Amino acid sequence: MQPETQLVSDEELAGEAQAGSLSDFEELVHRYEGRIFRFLANSLRNQADAQEVTQETFVTAYLNLGKFDLQRSFATWLFTIARRKCIDRHRTARPDGTGEMPELTDLNDPSLLLVQREAEQQLWKTARRTLPELQFEALWLKYAEEMSVEEIARVLCRTKIHVKVLLFRARTRLGRELKPGWLQNGSVSNMGHCLRPAVVAGEKVGK
Repeated sequence: MQPETQLVSDEELAGEAQAGSLSDFEELVHRYEGRIFRFLANSLRNQADAQEVTQETFVTAYLNLGKFDLQRSFATWLFTIARRKCIDRHRTARPDGTGEMPELTDLNDPSLLLVQREAEQQLWKTARRTLPELQFEALWLKYAEEMSVEEIARVLCRTKIHVKVLLFRARTRLGRELKPGWLQNGSVSNMGHCLRPAVVAGEKVGK
C-alpha cells in the first residue's frame, strides 16, 4: 500500500503550500528533486552546477507559489522554472551572454543514466550527442517525464505544432544514427519503446 502522501495530487499539495504549509512543499521537493536534477544535468557541465540550479529552482518555486494556478499542472510549471534557471546559468557562464547549451561531458556517470538496460542507455547517449538542444529537451520531457505535447509546449515556450515537429525530427534523426538492430524492422515509430521502457506503449508521439 502506498503512503497516504502519494494519494494527494501535486496540485493539492501546492494549494496547501500556498496556504502556508511548509511540510506540503517539502513533499513536493521530495517528489521532484531527483527528476529536476536529472533534467538539468543533461545540459549543465557538472553535477555540482546541476545540484545548485536544482536548489535555485525550488527556492524560486517557493517564493512564487502564490502565482501558481492550481488548475494547471505543477510539474509543467516547475520544469519551466528549471529550464529558465538553466538558461540563466549558461548566460552568466558565457561572456557573450548567448546562453548556448554545451554538450554533456559526463555521460557515463551512474547517477545520470536514464535507464537500466544497455540498449536504452546507448539510445539516450546517442540522443544527447547528436540532437540539437531543443529537440533533446522535447524528447526528454516526452519520454523521461511522460509529458503531453501541450505540457512540453508550455515548458519550452513553443506552440504544440512546433513541439510535434521537434519530436518528429528528433526521432527521424535518431533513426538515422542508430545501428541496424536497435529498432525493430528499422522503424522509427518503435523508438518510444526504448525511450520509455517503463510505460506500456499506446500513446503516440505527437498526441
